[in-house]
Amino acid sequence: MKVFVIAGEPSGDRLGGALLAGLKTLAPGARFEGVGGPMMQAEGLESLFPMEELSVMGLAEILPKYRHLKRRIRQTAKAAIAARPDVVIGIDSPDFCLRVARLVKAGSDIRTVHYVAPTVWAWRPGRADRMAGVIDQVLALFPFEPPYMEAAGMDCDFVGHPIATEPPVTGDEIDDFRARHGLEAGRETLMVLPGSRRSEVERLASPFVSAHALAGLEGMQVVLPTLPHLRDTVAARFSGIGGVVFDGAGLSAGRAARERLVAMASADLALAASGTVSLELAAARTPMVIAYDMAWLSRQIIARLLRTDTVTLVNLVSETRVVPEFIGKACRPERIAEGLRSVRAAPGAQLQALDLTMERLGRGAEPPGLRAARAVLDRLH
Repeated sequence: MKVFVIAGEPSGDRLGGALLAGLKTLAPGARFEGVGGPMMQAEGLESLFPMEELSVMGLAEILPKYRHLKRRIRQTAKAAIAARPDVVIGIDSPDFCLRVARLVKAGSDIRTVHYVAPTVWAWRPGRADRMAGVIDQVLALFPFEPPYMEAAGMDCDFVGHPIATEPPVTGDEIDDFRARHGLEAGRETLMVLPGSRRSEVERLASPFVSAHALAGLEGMQVVLPTLPHLRDTVAARFSGIGGVVFDGAGLSAGRAARERLVAMASADLALAASGTVSLELAAARTPMVIAYDMAWLSRQIIARLLRTDTVTLVNLVSETRVVPEFIGKACRPERIAEGLRSVRAAPGAQLQALDLTMERLGRGAEPPGLRAARAVLDRLH
């Protein structure tokens, strides 16, 4: 069996690594081609080009790289058609993956799958109908998503979210992490997570650093997990609050992901960019405040299209609003600081929502990577 698979950012690479591992279990001898990062490469994928080239977000951020991305789209689609795989699987990164799928469908009859349903319940509901013209099957991370995809005419399977199957972090792991990184035992710890893209780090550094000062958190030790290619940027932009910066360099992809989760579990409070990081923090049972901003043009367009009152996944899955979020024009230091003080003082309700979120995402069930692989094979056959 041959699978052509595409991921464009670290979260997609993690999903892809688990999916490829599941396919190898259920279809021994499966071969992989496409685009991916270290976790997918560890399962046997040789990436056409560095995945980091695709890690851009927002209309204003994409425009300077538009021509280059167009070339990569054509290159990837051409490679997929030439490979003659049994299936082409795009993982998240819809601006890239769905354009590749459109070219693949135009030039072949290869089956196409998209892993991670678009957030049509939040904004741009017409995306589901447009997807149906080029995608045969969707693999959904959340249990409320299949009806939206099926109504548009696509097969859709809820496969769970991989973060819900992570083994709980132990006290020994936390003690070891603190010792290795020079963190004081028994002292409150703040985790700061400004995103996985350079543009996010640059944009969020100023409001995050200012919010830290306004919230009166100087007595808390600070931890800043990041990626190797962002380490210098994070260290420079957050030098005003000090703290320990670590990037997982020298660790295997799986070990680096575990180190990140242990780091989260070692914290008493987190300030994080919007995204799947809220689910990681939920798995670690770390109370959080979410804040995010984007380029002016992206902010104006998205604000007009948004169909929900929250973008934080913990709030959506738990059907609560206990995680404070400050998005777009609300991403101001004084408001973020107020949220940090509030959660630090009374985290109880949020902790209950974090547990409910993990339960609804499949804690205790079969690993999502294996469920996703089975769903692909079942529909294919």
